[in-house]
Amino acid sequence: QMQLVESGGGLVQAGGSLRLSCVASGRTFSSSAMGWFRQSPGKEREFVAIINWSGSTTTYADSVKGRFTISRDNAKNTVYLQMDSLKPEDTAVYYCNGGTAWGQGTQVTVSS
Repeated sequence: QMQLVESGGGLVQAGGSLRLSCVASGRTFSSSAMGWFRQSPGKEREFVAIINWSGSTTTYADSVKGRFTISRDNAKNTVYLQMDSLKPEDTAVYYCNGGTAWGQGTQVTVSS
């Protein structure tokens, strides 16, 4: 099973940008679809974006479509989430997912 470590979260003003990274250990990364999810206080974890093993296919939640971009570098065992035009409602802990593996999460806070 993969082990996943996220980084790149932080505090940003509304309209700003952040890029999250998720580094995977294990040999299955390059053959696995990878996703990003988020969870706000008092809410269930929700889907944000997913990318197939080759990076040729991506899918986004309607709430982030056109603002967020998921990508991957299989040579670096890393998946990214570029987040632009951030809104206060994007504030959440963001989690990386691959198969049954989850990262520990990284906090993103967007101030108004």
